[in-house]
Amino acid sequence: MTRDELNAICAALPGAEVSDPWGGGHDAWKVGGKMFASIGTSTPGIAVKTEGIEVAEMLISAGIGEKAPYFHRSWILLPFDTSEDEALHRIRMSYDLIRSKLPKKVQATLGPA
Repeated sequence: MTRDELNAICAALPGAEVSDPWGGGHDAWKVGGKMFASIGTSTPGIAVKTEGIEVAEMLISAGIGEKAPYFHRSWILLPFDTSEDEALHRIRMSYDLIRSKLPKKVQATLGPA
């Protein structure tokens, strides 16, 4: 998948906003001010949060993702050649995970998930 295609997936999620907090052309996708996905400038792929370190390690062992540089061990990097279905699933899982931890009042302002 391309950067533009991955950004379109993220942009379609309710309440998703993009910023470049580190400068230089990064795409950091957030919901309620919390990041759920990031596309860097030099590593070809999108970093997403998983349910935990064990899940991330399993996905890395299975060859689905790689260790996401500069992120906590519960994040993985999905290379640009990841299938569309897998990318959609992992981005949505990351979004849902982050969204579920937001205060209920914030969640209510985002619309249906």
